[in-house]
Amino acid sequence: MAEERVDRRLAAILAADISGYSRLMGTDDEGTLRQLKIHRKELVDPKITEHRGRIVKTTGDGILVEFVSVVDAVRCAVDIQRGMIERNANVSADKRIQFRIGINVGDIIIDGDDIYGDGVNVAARLESLADPGGIMVSRVVHDQVQDKLGFDFDDMGEQTVKNIARPVGVHRVHLTEQLPRSANASRAELATSERPSIAVLPFVNMSGDPEQEYFADGISEDIITGLSKLRWFFVIARNSSFAYKGKTIDVKRAARELGVRYVLEGSVRKGGNRVRITAQLIDAATGNHIWADRYDGDLTDVFALQDEITRKVVAAIEPKLLEAEGIRSQRRSSEDLDAWETVIHANSLFWRMTESEGAAAIEMLNRAVERYPDYGPAHSMLAFMIVVSSHLNLTFSAREQLTRAAKLAARAAELDDGDPWAHLALGYVAFMQRRAAESLAEFRRALDLNPNFAAAHGYLGWAFVFDGQSENAITHLDEAIRMSPQDPQNAIFTTGIAIAHYMAGRYEEAVAACRKAFQQRSGLARGTRVYIASLAQAGQLEEARAALAAMKEIHPELSIAWIKQYVPYTAASMEKFLEGMRKAGLE
Repeated sequence: MAEERVDRRLAAILAADISGYSRLMGTDDEGTLRQLKIHRKELVDPKITEHRGRIVKTTGDGILVEFVSVVDAVRCAVDIQRGMIERNANVSADKRIQFRIGINVGDIIIDGDDIYGDGVNVAARLESLADPGGIMVSRVVHDQVQDKLGFDFDDMGEQTVKNIARPVGVHRVHLTEQLPRSANASRAELATSERPSIAVLPFVNMSGDPEQEYFADGISEDIITGLSKLRWFFVIARNSSFAYKGKTIDVKRAARELGVRYVLEGSVRKGGNRVRITAQLIDAATGNHIWADRYDGDLTDVFALQDEITRKVVAAIEPKLLEAEGIRSQRRSSEDLDAWETVIHANSLFWRMTESEGAAAIEMLNRAVERYPDYGPAHSMLAFMIVVSSHLNLTFSAREQLTRAAKLAARAAELDDGDPWAHLALGYVAFMQRRAAESLAEFRRALDLNPNFAAAHGYLGWAFVFDGQSENAITHLDEAIRMSPQDPQNAIFTTGIAIAHYMAGRYEEAVAACRKAFQQRSGLARGTRVYIASLAQAGQLEEARAALAAMKEIHPELSIAWIKQYVPYTAASMEKFLEGMRKAGLE
């Protein structure tokens, strides 16, 4: 006798019940039943029909629905829950009917008009995890709909549920749909949608030697730089990617927080004169590994290995990019290894943004340029650190330090005119010397060399704002923050936004931006000055005078004359800024 065939198919299953149904029935059974029937007739059943669902069965407080399309299932659930919010708006909390909904995609067994199987069971368990009025979906549902619907999801991790042998990945649906992009959407937002986006997470040091952390960091940073030179990529800047250093990383969550689709992660194991580098590229939307590889070699080959990793990552995402633009040049020699390690180590120290570690980073680079007078990156990085120190309250003797920074930056450009850091430093020196046109040109040159250079956007914004071009300034400052949303420099860029609002006469917005900058990083001298001027111009004179008095205790030489000498506003902008400082009582 032939074995009876079991009819199976893949389907999207929606399970719903009423939160607190027994309590509602105990309080008012007739009224609850009447309202439930009205909700079913006027909202629930029509929405199921609209979205091509089939009601499999109902119980006193529950309903099981099958959908051919998982997109339809989620849309139906959201429409029902939104409709119930409106219907409950004028109903007292103790009488509200609120559904909990769970959605899963899985294999089901067909038995007449009924369905069974794990696909159904998981949907029922997800429903029990949902909040009243909420929707929970399985990971497979999330992965299939997240790029097709405008809803956000919260990743709730893996949950152990009753009678299901394996943990279930769970996501909570936000009922508020994202607005479509308007004509005023920022350039950064458009860049994200139009170009492949990637974050390179800090490579893990597997050597067991804490001193080699900077070596692993350097590998990651060089890959970021290599990818950023390709104009078709939107690459998250190093300082945001490195916010995940030392943490247990959920790739999908990191990708969502950084606003990217692709994530590159890897490890470095260094022993003696040998190094092993592993890397893997992940499509965060699906969790699939697109590409993975491992490289072994002598330390003398480390740059060739790094360039090969960069080349393969690009090739995995879009092979045609290799035809349009070459990957990084092979101009570095193995003799530069010690110099390169020094630059990377100093960079890691500096961006901790403390006075002691910043000073240590500058001293480290001072030694590097003496030992390696022909190594361009050491010169460009040292020049940049010297000038940016004026923001960070590090030791800064303006005239002497600025002269030295100018020489270092010029030498860096002479050694390698294609180094964007060299032009960033040149632009910053010109900015500090009030050579506005030259400053703007150098920052733009840095962006031409590296279109995803967040810092170049940020300091180009500063150059615009000190020249009184507020709207251009805000465009570039916003771009810098978008490109590197967790960058320690964002307090500096937010201060620039505050100055832009001040120069445009938006004093309340300037005050708010200053306060945001202070939350990001306290003690920024330039932020405090513009805060004082903005308060005064906004009519908050008492607060302005109190802030000025506090700053004078820290900076007793502050005066109108000091600002005219050291703060690089152009003529018209200077008068606008001094107007606020005078109102606050500065002489």
